[in-house]
Amino acid sequence: MGIEYDGAGYCGWQSQLSGCGVQDALEAAISSIAQHPIRVHAAGRTDAYVHALMQVIHFDTTSDRADNAWVRGVNAFLPPSVRVVWSKVVAEEFHARFSALLRHYEYMLVNDPVSPAILATKAGWYHLPLNLAAMQKGASYLVGEHDFSAFRASECQAKTSVRTMHEASVRRAGNKFIFKFSANAFLQHQVRNMLGALIYVGNGKHPSALIKELLAQQDRTLSPPTFSPNGLYLTGVDYDEHWKLPSGTKHNGLI
Repeated sequence: MGIEYDGAGYCGWQSQLSGCGVQDALEAAISSIAQHPIRVHAAGRTDAYVHALMQVIHFDTTSDRADNAWVRGVNAFLPPSVRVVWSKVVAEEFHARFSALLRHYEYMLVNDPVSPAILATKAGWYHLPLNLAAMQKGASYLVGEHDFSAFRASECQAKTSVRTMHEASVRRAGNKFIFKFSANAFLQHQVRNMLGALIYVGNGKHPSALIKELLAQQDRTLSPPTFSPNGLYLTGVDYDEHWKLPSGTKHNGLI
């Protein structure tokens, strides 16, 4: 299934004993339609307050339903902040996480003296002017295969901190900056940590080469603070064409 959700009211993707995860809402709704307990597996775990325009999940079921019946049926049991966008039967070998080739994230940052009201939970905010060219140069150092230890959370449990970044870009849209990152996989808090460093470059505290230096030092304690999750969106997940999944990437419709 392809899933869209507003993460503002959840403690993140992962199921919790309190039932506050997006996963909890989905499993309850799918179980109601499948008429047996369901456990879902996602392409990636998003943090609390992080949104998804296209998360991909899979689950095993003995129930036989048409694809559109799964979509309509599950949505009827979901809160308005979570929606199934598409559904498709796949071979047992498919795994939402391990079959994924690329993950795509976008971050929307409002750059204005006053914090936004309407976008309070949909965008990050920074009050001082930011230099687009400096941040673009800094982002360029992130592209390629690197050890991203400088940008991983201290509690990250990934076996390796080496990742391949296929795209790291910044563009301006009015009073907003749009950051886009595409990689084979991401470490915990990696995007928000890279964002914090790029903002330190954009506000003139450090040169663009700061990003290159942090990658080389591989020390999280030397990096700027983790940035707010509010403007972060999982926008898509890429899979091999032989799975014949619907197009999985959606750009942030608020931009």
